[in-house]
Amino acid sequence: MKILVVDDEEDVRVLFQQRFRREIRAGEFDFNFSGSGEEALSYLEGQDSQAVLILSDINMPGMSGLELLKQIRTKSPSAPPVVMMITAYGDQESHAQAMRLGANDFLTKPLDFAELKQKLKSSI
Repeated sequence: MKILVVDDEEDVRVLFQQRFRREIRAGEFDFNFSGSGEEALSYLEGQDSQAVLILSDINMPGMSGLELLKQIRTKSPSAPPVVMMITAYGDQESHAQAMRLGANDFLTKPLDFAELKQKLKSSI
């Protein structure tokens, strides 16, 4: 499964590669990383209709994760990708807005990687 992680924090790439080392080696997950919403949209436009699961931070400079979600759902309202929003701020307003915009899930930082693995595997 192709997974796009969208987060402006540099250490996220290393963290995901460490936590999903076995799954990456086994070919279960293929992680790609974007540092911004704009970069994520460019990446998605280059994909040939493959289902992609997106894990996106909400608070990023430039385009927020919520704006990214809105643009993704505008371009393909009912089709994949599955989009899971991630935030350090688990407030009800952000959660409600993400779900209204079509998020499939809402996760708070620090991530529980055991729970995330289970959610990703159930999305396959």
